[in-house]
Amino acid sequence: MNNRAFLPARNKRRRFNTGHTNNSRGGGRKFSGTYIDPAKFINKAIMGAEQVNPEILHRFSDFAFSPELQGNITARKYETPTPIQDGAIAPALEGKDVIGLANTGTGKTAAFILPIIERLHAAGGRGSALIIAPTRELATQINDEFNAFAKGLRLYSALCVGGTSMYRQISALQRRPQLIIGTPGRLKDLNQQGVLKLAATHTLVLDEADRMLDMGFINDIRHLIQQLPEQRQTLFFSATTTPQIDRLTWEFLKDPVTVSVRQGNTSQNVEQNVIHASSKEEKIQILSEMLQKPEFEKVLVFGETKYGVQKLADKLDQQGIRAQAIHGNKSQPQRQRALDAFKGSRVRVLVATDVAARGLDINNVSHVINFDTPNTYDDYIHRIGRTGRAGNKGHALTFVSR
Repeated sequence: MNNRAFLPARNKRRRFNTGHTNNSRGGGRKFSGTYIDPAKFINKAIMGAEQVNPEILHRFSDFAFSPELQGNITARKYETPTPIQDGAIAPALEGKDVIGLANTGTGKTAAFILPIIERLHAAGGRGSALIIAPTRELATQINDEFNAFAKGLRLYSALCVGGTSMYRQISALQRRPQLIIGTPGRLKDLNQQGVLKLAATHTLVLDEADRMLDMGFINDIRHLIQQLPEQRQTLFFSATTTPQIDRLTWEFLKDPVTVSVRQGNTSQNVEQNVIHASSKEEKIQILSEMLQKPEFEKVLVFGETKYGVQKLADKLDQQGIRAQAIHGNKSQPQRQRALDAFKGSRVRVLVATDVAARGLDINNVSHVINFDTPNTYDDYIHRIGRTGRAGNKGHALTFVSR
């Protein structure tokens, strides 16, 4: 990466870190006792032959999927599984509990959605599965993946997330879908109303469970799990793990198979660096100048607060840089329209809070920019995981105090 290319002619050397990982001068984030050394935001990408991946033992055609599901997999041009798919699909198909740990952007969704579809299809529509995700956007993405892989199989889903019509969700649940996908709070509300019945649910998936704990959803999750049959299959998938997650897995899983294909904390495909700035005004100036450059093709900018994210998106838009915002003050349809516009390249910049940091699969994000330093290093890992996906090279830049 040419660091100097991003900056105006004056003071180029002062603003941008040189890239040496032993630099730890100031600029880290202190939040609830957590300090992140700025040196952790600096890392050279390692591409091609220098990456070491686990040996892939299967092709998708080797798994015990029905001909109908295999046809849908082939139609989507899925031939060779990613390492997490290669390791997790077989034990999941066997009905075993699975803990799946893999770097973000490595295909965790297909690793659990395909065995679920196979099991539901084999049961002839009897029984159901429940997938719990931390954010509305991730739940929506999982639902889209299910619909694509389950095409023509007469399997149906209900998406139950906040910010959208509960009446429509109640109507969807009354049609007895085989798969329910949702966020913890809305799922708990529907269950307490007696609309979401979980007695026949044979499979549970917690996706990004660590994030759900961070967001304070543990009581909602416990409530939902208590409604499930004791004899069930439980699948946990995440890019990171914590002692709290370890306790949760041993509480709710039985003799789980652990599939861990994590390679370090962050993707080797992501070039990481920092930008020094002394004020918010200087950060906005530097950001605007960077976004004028052609190499910043599709950029995801992360901020800390809902108000700050909206204000920054409006500021960029006023400067002629097409940008939209995603944050908790927007309705779910507004958030989805902004995300769809970014995915479809109708806007070049998406400014977001951490609601967009987890699990979202957005093609060809060239840069992730942390306008505000993340609260924790795990948040940083997930933010920059939106770029450098599917073997492509990505770039992550983090503003730190000068």
